[in-house]
Amino acid sequence: MTAPNQLWVADLTYVATWRGFVYVAFVVDAYARRIVGWRASSSLRSDLALDALEQALHARPASDRLIHHSDRGSQYLAIHYTERLLEAGIEPSVGSVGDSYDNALAEIVIGLFKSELIYRRGPWRHLEHVEFATLDWVDWWNHRRLLEPIGYMPPAEYEELYHQHQLTPALVAGLTSLSLRNSRGDSVRNSHV
Repeated sequence: MTAPNQLWVADLTYVATWRGFVYVAFVVDAYARRIVGWRASSSLRSDLALDALEQALHARPASDRLIHHSDRGSQYLAIHYTERLLEAGIEPSVGSVGDSYDNALAEIVIGLFKSELIYRRGPWRHLEHVEFATLDWVDWWNHRRLLEPIGYMPPAEYEELYHQHQLTPALVAGLTSLSLRNSRGDSVRNSHV
């Protein structure tokens, strides 16, 4: 990936609690591994994945060439999920059967979620217990967790660096253009004529 909002990967997992399982769905932007959407629920309903997608869409509107990749789970193959992707202008991509590497980035994030939070801080009492802990973990992941594949910096910082680099050439181009007009004696006001 060369920029944010080119590829989102999605998957979900479960957490055992004293009141039964809690399911947590994630949407991750592959560029900086930033979690852009997530949701926890006490039932494995198809809306769980859709809620995480809606959060991602609210956090960052889809770009022209955004691809959404997931495994072949029923939540991601549901008609209303696919329709929502298309409505948002997102190209759906679904993994092949039996390919354990197909959705590896989403699996890595879930594995780290479990090893860094779930296994360390359990046992878990109920949905709200998992939900609040996940909220804190996602904030830590996005803003303070150092990730080796992106130069040992947090995802939010890596994305900010990308956006700063996108602005710099435009600013330099604008200043250069203004400098050239001024050196030729052109007035800034008259340069639009």
